[in-house]
Amino acid sequence: MDALYQTEIVKIVDGKKRPTADTLVREVRLDLIVNGRRAGAVMATPVDQEALALGYLMSEGIIGNYDDVESLRLEKEGTRIVINARIDDARLHRLDSEGVVISGCGRSSTANIDPDAIEAKVMRDATRIPASLLSTEMERFYTECPLYEQTGCVHTAKLFLQDGSFTLGEDIAQHNTIDKAIGKAHLEGKNLEGSFLMVSGRLSSEMVAKAVMHSIPILASRTASTCLGVQIARKFGLTLIGFVRQGRMNIYANERRIDVPNPG
Repeated sequence: MDALYQTEIVKIVDGKKRPTADTLVREVRLDLIVNGRRAGAVMATPVDQEALALGYLMSEGIIGNYDDVESLRLEKEGTRIVINARIDDARLHRLDSEGVVISGCGRSSTANIDPDAIEAKVMRDATRIPASLLSTEMERFYTECPLYEQTGCVHTAKLFLQDGSFTLGEDIAQHNTIDKAIGKAHLEGKNLEGSFLMVSGRLSSEMVAKAVMHSIPILASRTASTCLGVQIARKFGLTLIGFVRQGRMNIYANERRIDVPNPG
């Protein structure tokens, strides 16, 4: 299924109506089937669905490692993912029984909003990057995002890896973008150690929790964090940064990973 949808609209330009062809991004429901059991569904843009499913299930701790996946296939014209894997049944059950609709765009569930319910380790890594690198990458953030350039209607996440490469996630739901970017990295066999993540939207609790669950030490955005997002970052040692614009930024938690020429 194509992620783009062509349609006719009417534009008003200089006080006149004008029929115009337009490109929209498609939105579908993606069902997740894990070991023959329906594990939920997400509203998503039909691109990189395999990466989305893998990233989402790993974010929830249902799948521990990509090595635990025996098979993963896309069915029903890109609207269903079928996965066979070694899973944590207790976490899957918890998602069924305690999952809540998260505050991101679209509709999805997570059982990891409460900081006390997040089963992750505090990050004590030695990762450090220059503030100038964050500023430079944020300036070019959208220039390598094809769906955004074509439609202007998707959120974006970029996961920057130590080998100089990056993986990209684009979707109508901002929480899906992180799952896609991280899922791609795992599918490509990338090492996430020392990576940093940039997202286009707000730093809400579920966005921060996903970074924590994957032990990604740095998460940054052009916009702000919620208070719960900051609390999660501080508890688990995540460096959380907002308002990265024109050489400026707000570091909400764990500033030790960000180097500046004159730290005073």
